[in-house]
Amino acid sequence: MTDTLDLAARLRFVLVRTSHPGNIGSAARAIRTMGFERLDLVLPARFPDPDATALAAGADAVLDAAGIHRTLVEGLAGSNLALGLSARRRGVNLPEISPREAAAQALAAAARGEQVAMVFGNERTGLENEELAHCHAMVRIPSVDDFSSLNLSQAVQVMAYELRIAMLQDTPAPPPPMHDEPPADATQMEQFYEHLAQTLDDIDFHKGRTPTTIMLRLRKLFQRAQMDERELRMLHGILADAQRMAGLAGVKKG
Repeated sequence: MTDTLDLAARLRFVLVRTSHPGNIGSAARAIRTMGFERLDLVLPARFPDPDATALAAGADAVLDAAGIHRTLVEGLAGSNLALGLSARRRGVNLPEISPREAAAQALAAAARGEQVAMVFGNERTGLENEELAHCHAMVRIPSVDDFSSLNLSQAVQVMAYELRIAMLQDTPAPPPPMHDEPPADATQMEQFYEHLAQTLDDIDFHKGRTPTTIMLRLRKLFQRAQMDERELRMLHGILADAQRMAGLAGVKKG
């Protein structure tokens, strides 16, 4: 059996480009009431801030320990599974799941010893496409169609509640690992995507066309695969050989 404290310690809440510090405080309060303490902030407009402290309503330890990051890649460092909360469908074609399904997937990953990030976007615009591209699935809270606006901290509370309820149920024995090797984390995956993008450029794959769409589709493909570290090393080797051969062949761009 896996202790609920151990599971909670492997779950983090990542707020991206938060505009209002009060929402940071309210989110800290929301996760603390559900037994979670890990909060990461990516480019918050104002933090630390008295409004955040006031609305945390005593969850000061969560605010004090919150990580502050310049990029989402930094905010996801170490995580093996990232689930992005989004209010509407986007151009990024990700698997779409409910908060309850997300809680089940998150706890299964945590039970395997993996680190899980629940990712929330800006209050007005939500998660942008390039931010969702870092996630393995999109989580949609099933609000009504004619009034789907949900405050950021309320969305955090809904997700934290679903995780809490799932944790309070009889916790099953951890499922067997999906890989023989440790699963690749977000930082390792980002390094791979950079290597992949550079290789495609080196072999003139795009033929002058914009690489944005193909890279988003490739991200989706490899995110779905949830590769381990050995598989990633193998792919880096393939890319390095492709670059070497392109260099020998004198591939010309344009």
